[in-house]
Amino acid sequence: MPADSGTPAPAPAAPLDTNVAAFLEHLQVERGVSAHTLDAYRRDLTALAQWAAAQALDLVGLEADSLRRFIAAEHRRGLAPKSLQRRLSACRSFYAWLLRHGRITASPAAAIRAPRAPRKLPQVLDADEVKVLVEVPTDAPLGLRDRALLELFYSSGLRLSELCALHWRDLDLDDGLVTVLGKGSRQRSVPLGSYARAALAEWRASTGAGNDSPVFPGRNGPITPRAVQYRLRQLAQRQGLTKAVHPHMLRHSFASHILESSGDLRGVQELLGHADIATTQIYTHLDFQHLATVYDAAHPRAKRKPSSD
Repeated sequence: MPADSGTPAPAPAAPLDTNVAAFLEHLQVERGVSAHTLDAYRRDLTALAQWAAAQALDLVGLEADSLRRFIAAEHRRGLAPKSLQRRLSACRSFYAWLLRHGRITASPAAAIRAPRAPRKLPQVLDADEVKVLVEVPTDAPLGLRDRALLELFYSSGLRLSELCALHWRDLDLDDGLVTVLGKGSRQRSVPLGSYARAALAEWRASTGAGNDSPVFPGRNGPITPRAVQYRLRQLAQRQGLTKAVHPHMLRHSFASHILESSGDLRGVQELLGHADIATTQIYTHLDFQHLATVYDAAHPRAKRKPSSD
């Protein structure tokens, strides 16, 4: 028998509330949410269920005042406004689902407003920085793959999960389209630019991959999101960029540059696969920020403070 190390064994995880478990199954099976989204719902609703149990409250019969106390307790525990918003969003979805199934008569979350969080503008690369990044040498090890990956990311504004899940059957290089299954199992087709088409064609020719093969294979199937994140950081450093480049930055750059050139917010919404145009509107702030910078640099009387000369 092994000697006692003196370290207590970790307590077993509390069983998931049956209603929460049924709701998570609904999200996974009927709504087809991603594993990342499902984990976020599980964490948020588990926190609520544990708090309710500690207060000897019925989770399903929770009232609005009790839910407010839960959010306040999470705030006192140090959760940031953004995290509190996510907690409350999960609660709204959970109680709306219970309401639809007749398990409650009113949602306690309906009238509760989350604390406002300062909205950070997403960081983007300018057109020159993107050009430097995507034009990695193709004669380097994995150079053809890296060029195809970067060109595709910037050309189509895909989410990281969408890019990793791509198979060659999802690409139409002749017509210049890529078809992806986005959030909520919503399918959309996005144009492929000429540089991306050429890079992808060259990459495929070098591998001889069939239609059912992943576009970017990893060790055991498609490349993983973590591998792409790590590789992108490597390539950005190698290309001499000083910004901390991550995959979503290329999506942000794609959206910002399209909106800056076209002014078509609805079109950008469709290209990004946003269900709500309010999500896309963050890029209008980026566009205004760009215009304000141009104005300040170009207009002879743009400076807000007179010079001290």
